[in-house]
Amino acid sequence: MGTHSLVLTLLIVCVFVIPTYSVSRGSLFHDHRSIQMGLRATLRHVDSGKNLTKLELIRRAIDRGNRRAESLKAIVTGSPSIESLVSAGNGEYLMELAIGTPQVPFIAVMDTGSDLIWTQCQPCISCFKQSTPIFDPRKSSTYKNLSCSSQQCNELPGHYCMNACVYEYVYADFAVSTGFLATDTLSFMNGTSASNIAFGCGLNNGGQGFQGSGLVGLGRGALSLVSQLNEPKFSYCLSPPSSSEISLLLLSSSANKPLAGPFKTTPLVRNPVETSIYYVNLLGISIGGAPLDIPPGTFTTNPNGSGGTIIDSGTTMLILNTTAYSLVNSTLSSLIKLEQVSLPPVTGVGPCWKTPTSNYTFPSFILHLDGADWELPSKNYLIEEPSSGATCLAVAPSYEYSIIGNIAQHNTLIVYDLVKETLSFAPADCSGI
Repeated sequence: MGTHSLVLTLLIVCVFVIPTYSVSRGSLFHDHRSIQMGLRATLRHVDSGKNLTKLELIRRAIDRGNRRAESLKAIVTGSPSIESLVSAGNGEYLMELAIGTPQVPFIAVMDTGSDLIWTQCQPCISCFKQSTPIFDPRKSSTYKNLSCSSQQCNELPGHYCMNACVYEYVYADFAVSTGFLATDTLSFMNGTSASNIAFGCGLNNGGQGFQGSGLVGLGRGALSLVSQLNEPKFSYCLSPPSSSEISLLLLSSSANKPLAGPFKTTPLVRNPVETSIYYVNLLGISIGGAPLDIPPGTFTTNPNGSGGTIIDSGTTMLILNTTAYSLVNSTLSSLIKLEQVSLPPVTGVGPCWKTPTSNYTFPSFILHLDGADWELPSKNYLIEEPSSGATCLAVAPSYEYSIIGNIAQHNTLIVYDLVKETLSFAPADCSGI
């Protein structure tokens, strides 16, 4: 459907179906007090329960991760057509929640790399298949469209103004979500709820590989869940997709508990171009107890937004600037005294070694952050593929930036303090939190 036809259809729906109102800046975070008891949401990996082999899991995760990395690249290098960070299907962990009164459950991607909360809505112009009923705002007594003069509408990176606020998010693989920016009550599986949450009610959604029914943004922008709840902290603990252990998202008072430790803390920094993404200062890398000879400035964020190091829940592998990646690859290849083997190129990982049959100590791998050293266990920088008997490097190169992806974060409690602007981390058993 062309843009003009879509806008006309949305206008008809807006005028004849759904009321519109305006919310001032002073009430942007209004009436969310019921969440203050704490939110503890169970996450599941997008591929859990699909009876996939480890190799299939690896291939699917890397494919999503590659598309995700391309989206991030497009954002920070200023591509004008990209309005959000997550290309279709690039999210890795899903959360269950509900919207409206009465509640309608939906499953959404948890994403630290974007802001907008959105889900598919009736009457659908174009919607992809989802496992839960599609939300119909006409049946919710607490649903209201937002006007174009509302503060929330003005927080969008791009929108149409036609009696109501119409958002359009276009992703790097040309997937799209378009609909009304509205407010309604958001409810979570532990019984907590928050009213007047701004979200995208998507009437036209398309593209390959969408996961769940929408997305919950946890970025730094005003429309993210954490910003709308005015939460000072949130945390998560991610388990590997092949694991039976649960993954968790913690907000409000739940994020304050000392659930793991000891913690190490590093400052969160901002990209001058894209302020919603979370960055950290990566200063260097040591492997096998020795620092790599990485040139100064390799991980610096440049004034044009390129470079720097992102921490991201939706990217799969540890991605390093090509200079650093080459040194990591060559150093590990010389230190790992195992037979090198090959996997099909489609897997997107390498180099690979024959998995040892007895206990083998892989080299230590330390990310030197500003004020904190993050030591990665071998399972957080290597992937074992049982069917081929190979263990492969879960690190990939990039010309633009570096990203600490979710494999590096597995079985680690990650705490984002949005007041102190810090990131804290500690090894953790996610199922024991």
